[in-house]
Amino acid sequence: MTATTRVEHDSMGPLDVPAHALWGAQTQRAIQNFPPSGLRMPRAFIRALALIKHAAAGANAELGDLPAPVAKAIQEAALEVAAGAYDDQFPVDVFQTGSGTSSNMNANEVIAALAARSLGAAVHPNDQVNMSQSSNDVVPTAIHVAAALMLDEQLLPALRRLRKMLAVRCAEFADVVKTGRTHLMDAMPITLAQELSAWMSQIAAAEARLSSVTPRLYALAQGGTAVGTGINARPPFGAVFARHLAERTTIAFRPSDNYFEALSSQDTAVELSGQLKVLSVSLMKISNDLRWMNSGPLAGLAEIALPALQPGSSIMPGKVNPVVPESVTMIAAQVIGNDATITLAGQSGNFQLNVMLPVIAYNLLQSMELLGIACRNLADHALKGFTVNRDRMNDALARNPILVTALNPLIGYEKGAAIAKKAYREGRPILDVAAEMTDLNIDELRRLLDPKSLTEGGIKGAGT
Repeated sequence: MTATTRVEHDSMGPLDVPAHALWGAQTQRAIQNFPPSGLRMPRAFIRALALIKHAAAGANAELGDLPAPVAKAIQEAALEVAAGAYDDQFPVDVFQTGSGTSSNMNANEVIAALAARSLGAAVHPNDQVNMSQSSNDVVPTAIHVAAALMLDEQLLPALRRLRKMLAVRCAEFADVVKTGRTHLMDAMPITLAQELSAWMSQIAAAEARLSSVTPRLYALAQGGTAVGTGINARPPFGAVFARHLAERTTIAFRPSDNYFEALSSQDTAVELSGQLKVLSVSLMKISNDLRWMNSGPLAGLAEIALPALQPGSSIMPGKVNPVVPESVTMIAAQVIGNDATITLAGQSGNFQLNVMLPVIAYNLLQSMELLGIACRNLADHALKGFTVNRDRMNDALARNPILVTALNPLIGYEKGAAIAKKAYREGRPILDVAAEMTDLNIDELRRLLDPKSLTEGGIKGAGT
């Protein structure tokens, strides 16, 4: 031993540990066994671990298995860890043992050291902090708890913020008519509000999809211990634990209906990741639409102008790019990739345990955090401030031969196609060409081809 280390012991013998470290021998072995990739377990996961230790100590005390002073010291230490006061004491890499045992023991050792300080007596990381628990039920529980808290505190509020911003802009643009597009080609007119309403529906559907996962997300593995039988835990432990955790978090956690399923599979994490992927696809579509509508300002569509946030080029003066939608598309791509990892990891349930839990936790929580950031940024720095180029939209509408579609009930498809082709070929307004090629008078044509009226659907035949 040197002045910079101390000796700790575990079941495999003595080991030098940095003198400043709150962790013990099992965490130190993990540091040595898993060289750092630069990826540590997320803050949200560490918080969840600590909340689990807090609830477990409370449950064990209530069931008469842990002395009240020890339980109190463990709970106080766990809350400090949950608050982030000791994040530097969690060095274990994501790419560790598949059960996440190293991270569980990291939490046990740090909390035991902190509890011992306040108690003035030794607190054992396995026998007391980890009482009635196994890494095999703690880590699956931590995944559910961390994801549930992040969903409740970050992602769903961010989605609501985005949806409300879209609602505000829909109301603002109810009278703005523009050319619709299919296949990126001119189509019948719509209002800008109608276009934005599609995005708003996508976000509302994402909220509903994510909320639909919660009944399974709130079901916890805790109480199953090593293989699902609950060995070394009293039969009521899972229910008492869930009650303590629910009281602390205000989330309706409950014991899983089947501990064997909760330990051996990560189907709920895969399900949640799938819903995050759907949201990513929605955000990709919205962001790309914004980029197209903003394109220009001279040679593109230039229907809208997104807020000018920063210079767009190191060489082209005056260039401004749609940086926020671009950022969101990259987040969407990352989450879609994370979903592939989670899907593969979810298949790694061998008999009574999934053995890719840390990488599931890392990718799932990263996806949720990134999507929360994307939704807030898109709402506040793209949708909130964009302006509309009404002149550009009106000019495109006036020259859009596809408006002739409204005349189909009166003149037929073939005649309409001939009018459209001539208008395209000669670069003339559809109204003028239709007046030449039909016996409809100009006032009737203006009524039938009125872009705003056409956004309301229905048949625009004579006399309607």
